[in-house]
Amino acid sequence: MEKTKTIITGGAGFIGSHLAERLLAAGHDLILVDNFSTGRHSNIEKLVGDRCRVVESTAAEALSDPSLLEGVSRVFHLAAAVGVKLVVDDPAAMIRNNIDETDVVLRAAARAGASVLITSSSEVYGKCPVLPLQEDMELVYGPTTASRWSYGLSKAIDEHLAIDLARRIGLRSVVVRLFNTVGPRQVGRYGMVVPRFVSQAVAGKDLTLYGNGQQTRAFCDVRDVVDALAQLMDLEDAYGRVFNVGSTQQITIEQLADQVIEQVAEAGGPKVDKTYVSYEAVYGEGFEDPPHRLPDMTRLQEAIGFSPKVPLRQTLSELIASEQDRTRLVGQSEEEKG
Repeated sequence: MEKTKTIITGGAGFIGSHLAERLLAAGHDLILVDNFSTGRHSNIEKLVGDRCRVVESTAAEALSDPSLLEGVSRVFHLAAAVGVKLVVDDPAAMIRNNIDETDVVLRAAARAGASVLITSSSEVYGKCPVLPLQEDMELVYGPTTASRWSYGLSKAIDEHLAIDLARRIGLRSVVVRLFNTVGPRQVGRYGMVVPRFVSQAVAGKDLTLYGNGQQTRAFCDVRDVVDALAQLMDLEDAYGRVFNVGSTQQITIEQLADQVIEQVAEAGGPKVDKTYVSYEAVYGEGFEDPPHRLPDMTRLQEAIGFSPKVPLRQTLSELIASEQDRTRLVGQSEEEKG
């Protein structure tokens, strides 16, 4: 990869901070843009220095300043509304944030002559029942009265904006649809199931499963994901195209819970059980969740030879160790205060 000046919006977030680590290690100069609504200073404090600076701002505000883009040749746009609960609670704010911010980022990249990668989501597929999910297949949504689908629709519009500018003015834009990215630094407060399960188990609480637990997902470690993002940005054949990024190893949510319970016990933690609650009890009446999500990875494999390297068991082990360390530090702090 040619060394270059790069902007990462959402750079202090879970995925953004891992991407920043990878690019910085490869010798790139970075500008991390984040308003810290969900990003955390602790994610990037070891990265900030002469070759990595932080702009505390929304993506739209930061990239509206032409001086920020001087010498920038790549923009990774990762900033977005996070979590199912936010989507359900305030879909209008989420829609405005996702679409308006992406539109500003794309136009700013076009003016600067920079390449741009837009992170979309598997939510774009809605409740399409045909598996595996291929990039060019038809999308299936529920009614507009169900706010559940608004996130996927907003991301689909983001994709249209990026693809349209690629076709009309030759913008070097790439779209990636992320499927259940997991790994160190991910937190469960926004509805992400893996860190939520780990936090509950380490705390000695039963794991809360929504629905019957037979939903299937395919989890991909964040380090594999950011490798794919970095490689796609350098691939001319990727411009104007959409790529799934994820794993093809399916697991039910119930199996995931059992694995977390087993690994926490193996790590010396408490032995816990599972409990089940309805989606309605968590998200309100009429909430729907696709029973299965599985990406077709053919396009990405053909483009960059992608094959995830970090197994789910390793990811869980690292998350469990991190949560145990955090819990110990909190306990020690409370003892000292006492």
